[in-house]
Order: sequence, then C-alpha cells, then structure tokens
Amino acid sequence: MEHSRWIITVVLVEFLIRFGLSIRVIMRRRPVGVTMAWLALIFVFPFVGAFVYLLFGELRLGNRRAKRAEKIHYPYVEWIKEQHELYHVNWEELSDESKSLSRLAESISEIPAVPDNDLQLIDKWNDVFDLLLADIESAKRTIHMVFYIWFAGGRADEVIEALIRACARGVICRVLVDDVGSKQFLKTEQIHRLREAGVKLNAALPAGLFRMLFVRFDLRMHRKIVVIDGSIAYTGSLNLVDPRYFKQDAGIGQWVDAMVRVRGPAVEGLAITFLEDWELESEEGVENLQQIGDVHHIDACGETALQVIPSGPLNESTEIQDILLMAIYAARTELILTTPYFVPEDALLTALTSAARRGVDVTLVVPAQVDSILVRLASQAAKGDMLAAGIRVMLFNEGLLHTKSITIDGQISLFGSLNLDPRSLHLNFEITLAVYNRDFTSRLRDLQQSYIAHSYLMDLEKWRRRTRFTSFTENVARLLGPLL
Repeated sequence: MEHSRWIITVVLVEFLIRFGLSIRVIMRRRPVGVTMAWLALIFVFPFVGAFVYLLFGELRLGNRRAKRAEKIHYPYVEWIKEQHELYHVNWEELSDESKSLSRLAESISEIPAVPDNDLQLIDKWNDVFDLLLADIESAKRTIHMVFYIWFAGGRADEVIEALIRACARGVICRVLVDDVGSKQFLKTEQIHRLREAGVKLNAALPAGLFRMLFVRFDLRMHRKIVVIDGSIAYTGSLNLVDPRYFKQDAGIGQWVDAMVRVRGPAVEGLAITFLEDWELESEEGVENLQQIGDVHHIDACGETALQVIPSGPLNESTEIQDILLMAIYAARTELILTTPYFVPEDALLTALTSAARRGVDVTLVVPAQVDSILVRLASQAAKGDMLAAGIRVMLFNEGLLHTKSITIDGQISLFGSLNLDPRSLHLNFEITLAVYNRDFTSRLRDLQQSYIAHSYLMDLEKWRRRTRFTSFTENVARLLGPLL
C-alpha cells in the first residue's frame, strides 16, 4: 500500500512538472523551433528536462540586474539621441536597401546610421596589436575595453604593460571582461597588477554554482570593443588573445580574426555602448560617466556611412535576427557569409536557401574544424539542405576561421562579434556594425575571397553517402540546435 502511494505521488509530480512547465514554455512565446525543442525535452525527460529548463530555458539576468539594466537604459538612449540631430546620412547616394536596413536597425537599437567615418579593416592579428598598442601609448584621457576572452601570454601581456603605463601618466582605464570567457585570466597575478596600477577592472555577468539557481550563467558578454580618448574605436571578432598561445591543445590550429579601427561619429555609438555595459557592472553612476566618460561629437573623418548595432538578452529575442534576415532578403546578386559557428534556425536557413533559389550567388565560409562537437554535428545537418539548394559551403582549412562577416551585393556589409547560431542571436551581448559603403564592402569581400582561396568546397554527394548513424546523430544535434 505504501509502495503504491509512492508510485502515485511520483506519477502525480511528474504530471504536474510536465503540465506546469509546458504551459510556461508555451506562454513565453519563443520561436516555434525553440518552443518545440523544450517541450520535447520536458516530455521525454520530465525531471531532467525540468532541471535543464530551469537552468537554461529563460533569459534570467537576475531580478536586481534586470531592474537596474532597465533603469539605466533610458538615460543612455537619450544620450545617443543627440546623434539624430547632429549627423545626417545622404541616402540619395546609397541604395534603397541600405536605407531600409538602417531604418529597421535604428528602430531596434535606437542608434542611427551616421556619415563621414573612416574604417580601417585589419585582417592580421599582429597588425591589430601593433595599432592598438600605439593608440594606447598615445592615449591622453581614457581607455575603455570590453572583451569576452582575455588570455594571458604573448602580445596580450604587452597590452597589460601599456595599460599600466597609461595609468601612470593619468589616463583613466576601464576594462570589462566576461566572467566565464576570461575565467583563467581573472585568476592570474596580472589582475592584481592592473588594479594596483589604477586600472578599473570588472568581470561582466558573474557566474557561480549558487548564482546558477537564479541567473542563467550562459548569458555572456561577447562584445569586443576598445575606445580610446573617445575618438578612436576598435571592434570585430578578435578577443584579447595572442593566437600563438590560445587553445593550442584544441587541435584546430590558430584562430583567424579580423578587426576594424573606426574614426568618426560612429565612435560615439561604440563609446556609449561600452559605458552602458560598464555602468551595469560598476554602478559608477550615469551622471558621472556623462561628465568623465569622454564621449564627444566628432567631426568628419571619412566618407563611410556606418551604424552601430548592439544586441543581447535585454532586447527582444528576435531583433538582431530580424536585421540579419532583412539583410539576406535584400540580396539580389551575391551574398557571402563567414562565421565560425553556424547552427541556423529555420528562419535563417529558409532565408539563405530561398536567396540561392531566386538566383543569388550565396557562399558560406566556415572552419573545416570547430572546437565544439555538438555545434559541428548540428551544423552538418543543415549544410546538406544548403548544398542541395545551390549554396556553396566552403570549409576553411587554415585554422579556426573566427571572423564574422556578411557582404551583400558588394554594397552593404555586416561585421562584428555576431555568430550565426542561437547563442549569439538570442543570448549573448553582441556588437555589429552595419556598413553602407561600397569601398569598405569591397575590401571586406576581398578578405572573404582570401578565406575562400584557403578553403575547399563541401561535397554534396559525399554528404549524402554518410552512414545512417552519422545522419541520425547530426539530426539529433539539429533538434537541440535551438537550445545551443
């Protein structure tokens, strides 16, 4: 009798978990693929699925952090609105697609496109360090940095010494690194040296076993931004790492990245994005940062129209994806994409395959090997559909291609930290530049072509001949794609 009661209790608890969480998942109104994946996990593995959902299923920044983020966002929006009055892009000289994409991005990010910027595309990591170190040594007022990964060793240590020297001559240095991505670095003696020298250094989005019960630990600060004296900025895909030292035991070769050095009015958008991130962690005070944050209006430095697009879990979950999809649907002749992690949701996969079927020359460039088995399997499942639709899938075999870039018809480009996977699109704090300029897009396209020259074409027939077990494993991974 006691045994029967125990069984009934377990069955009842199991039913309540399935029913209660199913209602919660449905009412969250997430993308259909995400919703179905979570429902499947909860129904097949009710107890385990419930535990996993409570850890990863919702965008929980933590009540205090979420309220603070909402409170401080409005002053920063008002701050950036000054750009609307000061800078005006001459859309007559640009394509209709550029203007439409800019309007959508502005409605989402509340940051307008601004003219008269100079963009220097840097495709060699050593050159990035050379330029960055020179700019740090020349800094007179402020140095602001945010990186997902800071990894000690090699030229990354040169940046530490340059920051210490900058502090010694009175420059205000603020550094923000992700608590998970830079976990190893945060335990090194270098952190104490930086702080003792006067560098203001904070870990973004703190993680820990106890915090996992209340906050999603996989909501990460994935941005890479440097702003110096409020007049020079860097962004792109390169973390603060020397590729000769970073993940050398992963068996995938050196990471291959690209950055841009920005001068002009767009630096304001990058500067204010950093300061909002900094304020969320430091609580230094919005008013104080507005006075000493070193954000100021910048005269014309070039001829490039540029838009800064921050994204992350504070935004609606599909907003950056909407921008990405519009850019893909805007393509008429050519679309080239590079990304290290490619796990497309249905909307993205449909956009790419439909572009190819309407005659757009679509090329996807990804690494031949990545440092995540689950991502590799989920990615493989989608690539066959793309090959069948006429998309060229090029596999880069000179290391882990980490550059995130899209060029559209040789006229518009997207460049930054955004991967083409659910984590970047919905969970991470990312930064993207929308560039409405033929010259820069041509230079970026040349870089993409250099990647293609070091890649080989994925073979559709070989993909079709893979074993049933491999096919099954890939399709299982694809089902988990929305949860990655």
